[in-house]
Amino acid sequence: MSHSAFKHFVLGKGIQKSRDISRPRRVLGSLFAATIAVYSQDLLADEGGVSVWLPGFFGSLAATPLQPGWSLTSIYYHTSVSAGADVARAREITIGRIPINLNANLSANLNATGDLALALPTYTFATPVLGAQATVGVLGLYGRTSTSLAATLSGTLTTPFGAIPFARSDSISDAVTGFGDVFPLAALRWNSGVHNVMTYVFGDVPVGAYDSARLSNIGVGHGAIDVGGGYTYFNPQTGHEFSGVLGFTYNFTNQSTQYQNGVDMHFDWGASQFLTKQFQIGLVGYVYKEIGCDSGSGDRVGCFQSQVISIGPQVGFVMPLSTTTQGYLNIKGYKEFAAENRPNGWNVWVSFVLSPAEQTASAPPRRMITK
Repeated sequence: MSHSAFKHFVLGKGIQKSRDISRPRRVLGSLFAATIAVYSQDLLADEGGVSVWLPGFFGSLAATPLQPGWSLTSIYYHTSVSAGADVARAREITIGRIPINLNANLSANLNATGDLALALPTYTFATPVLGAQATVGVLGLYGRTSTSLAATLSGTLTTPFGAIPFARSDSISDAVTGFGDVFPLAALRWNSGVHNVMTYVFGDVPVGAYDSARLSNIGVGHGAIDVGGGYTYFNPQTGHEFSGVLGFTYNFTNQSTQYQNGVDMHFDWGASQFLTKQFQIGLVGYVYKEIGCDSGSGDRVGCFQSQVISIGPQVGFVMPLSTTTQGYLNIKGYKEFAAENRPNGWNVWVSFVLSPAEQTASAPPRRMITK
């Protein structure tokens, strides 16, 4: 999530002081802190197509330092996805619309949309921890998701009296509006010139609106822990930047369905160029792949490993608001492809970060010269 005035440099001319461009590191780093904790039920993967991890959490300058103190990140997130028979069948089994002992052919499609508002306060400590800059925070969200499923099944139902021909058409839709799960997080960042390294951990506390018999949910229905690390190359002299973050999600068992998602692997990346002290453009993308099989007594669909890849544009603006506060607006979009056991579609993030402005040292007082 989770990304965040800029140096004064002229394209193709001269070398400017690196101190001038340290601000985007801190502002965009605040945005990173938000994006590592976002979740949307609509994206669909793992159990019936639902995962805790939302690809695109991380973006440009994810590993760069932040300005010490409190920051507040607000995000509007919209997604629109669709899927075919594999995910639709898994969702129908999850909500109890398909009997377990049914041998059926399925022609189906599933469509989902979501609109979420997220708020993430974070605090960055001035005192180093293990030689790194430490940040802690917690994210909450509120929003609406809607899902529709249309399916036609035909096959046989196995009974003690023999096989019974079976045919049925389904058209199901629902929506939910409410609060989502709560996501505490912590991160450490190290900086050495143009090289920046970070590690993070966040958890999912499953307190959001969730019902295993419903197509649409805001909460995920089970706890999870996600850990990972990342690297950012950022050259203040040229404005070139590239970031990549690799992470893994361990999912606990959903007590409502007795279903446990496999381990998820995800890689988020961003590349950008600073054109002026307040304007940034670039690309973002992600690769998501479930590397562990789903399990549990409630697993009726087998391993059901999922994956998806995405790429899209981004643009950012730094807004000096006062001598002590600055804002950062970032807009990025993703187009998904190469999906397996997971819908593909598109999503858009509009993020705004309020953070402490970098304080410049005041000029020393002039000495009075007396004869």
